[in-house]
Amino acid sequence: MNNPYASGLEKNAANYTPLSPLSFIERAAYTYPQRCAVIHGARRYSWSQTYERSRRLASQLVRAGVAEGSTVAVMLNNTPEMLECHFAVPMSGAVLNTLNTRLDPESIAFMLRHGEASVLIVDREYSTMVKKALALLAVDGGRQLLLIDVDDSEYQGPGERLGSVDYEQLLADGDPAFAWKYPADEWSAISLNYTSGTTGNPKGVVYHHRGAYLNAVSNIVSWGMPPASVYLWTLPMFHCNGWCFPWTMAANAGTNVCLRRVDAKLILDAIRTHRVSHYCGAPVVHSLLVNAPAQWRDGISHKVSALVAAAPPPAAVIEGMERIGFDITHVYGLTETYGPAAVCAKQDEWAALPIDARTERNGRQGVRYHLQEAVTVMDPQTMVEVPRDGETMGEIMFRGNIVMKGYLKNPAASAEAFAGGWYHTGDLAVLQPDGYIKIKDRSKDVIISGGENISSVEVEDTLYGHPAVMAVAVVAAPDPKWGEVPCAFVELKEGSVASAEELLEFCRARMARFKVPKHFIFEPLPKTSTGKIQKFVLRQRAKSTAAFE
Repeated sequence: MNNPYASGLEKNAANYTPLSPLSFIERAAYTYPQRCAVIHGARRYSWSQTYERSRRLASQLVRAGVAEGSTVAVMLNNTPEMLECHFAVPMSGAVLNTLNTRLDPESIAFMLRHGEASVLIVDREYSTMVKKALALLAVDGGRQLLLIDVDDSEYQGPGERLGSVDYEQLLADGDPAFAWKYPADEWSAISLNYTSGTTGNPKGVVYHHRGAYLNAVSNIVSWGMPPASVYLWTLPMFHCNGWCFPWTMAANAGTNVCLRRVDAKLILDAIRTHRVSHYCGAPVVHSLLVNAPAQWRDGISHKVSALVAAAPPPAAVIEGMERIGFDITHVYGLTETYGPAAVCAKQDEWAALPIDARTERNGRQGVRYHLQEAVTVMDPQTMVEVPRDGETMGEIMFRGNIVMKGYLKNPAASAEAFAGGWYHTGDLAVLQPDGYIKIKDRSKDVIISGGENISSVEVEDTLYGHPAVMAVAVVAAPDPKWGEVPCAFVELKEGSVASAEELLEFCRARMARFKVPKHFIFEPLPKTSTGKIQKFVLRQRAKSTAAFE
């Protein structure tokens, strides 16, 4: 039988355009030219101005020789310049590489070399570190980079200009009507994001225009963001391209409120002053707000919605956010999935539950984002989905358009990650009877004590319930009898006191004896720039008997 739809209905310029988030800023500038797009200290830019500034930068990058396949690296805070780069760099045809501002010079040098950056846009605050990275790059025979300096008026600290090109002067000489083009193929790379590299060199995760477009839209739909939302930048834009929110806010035609650093009072002041409606962050960011002095929240009477991700959020954080009147939604994802690609979608009937029951349900990793095709839990050996019994553990896996192209220059790692036609996350979880996913641990964080598997997440969640605990991380410590036992690193709230004996009894009253930590160490916890606790540092510390002396 002939298929009448198989011919004469081909793609053409009238019925097909590659998906790209660049279309969002063009629409926002056309439809809402005078609406405020960016607030940063005393600076204000409308959507037409932001679009124009992005086009000016794109035109100058092209004049400098940037083209398809080029990499433009940026070392910037959450400032208007960082937002503009998310549009200007792909407008030039190049790939945007946002660098983690808290990395060491060796890591930055590796990324610049591996990503073959030809341009580096750098905030003055990071000049000392970048100079060291560039020196390392030169020793290794690395290419000469075009350096573009950003001197943010909101920054008054030390630093120097590194290049001969000033960002604002570059824009002044740029073309405000630069005729950028959509990518010929929506599979074209739009950005390069490096993983943390806790074991060996970091891997370069490559995003495509299609995925960036779809996740930007999913952020709106899966979160239920109303048009013209006011979004506060507490999440670093260098992290998974800010979970795609630079592009989300252009699609939303809302307002970006920029913030150079995370500080509880600055966040709450910005929420009050600008009537911020939405923000994102790791559990530590929300914990800061929960534990901030109550008077800092005075005058915030409007609804504030927040996304929480990174490690599974402690129940105490979710409950605490609800108690201060913030509406928190848990999302889950990785660098390889453009940031969040699953959401704990709330059910209407949960509202009638007691707060502890609501907290338990809202603490799960949930279901797939609207524009992600699938997320489930499988046995990684058989690639069979685990039963929905809330007990059988497997590995969380994703499939769909919101999954990376692969790892740059690392086909072996890409093939391993995509084995069996799914992206393997390395996170261990169960499927609950309603189909929602609940993380139990990272595969490397499971503690095997006397043959019994102990979820570090479960132990941490219990300890977070103690009123004196600000932050906690549980890792394996060697033990001559059991092989390994749980070791809890604890950071107490300011002004609070708790002993190891007190926490020991607290845990014994709430969990099986074999799960209770055998060691408690009180000290500040090492964290990444996005608020994740660096368990690999603590694992090394726990291996030392000196930690228990």
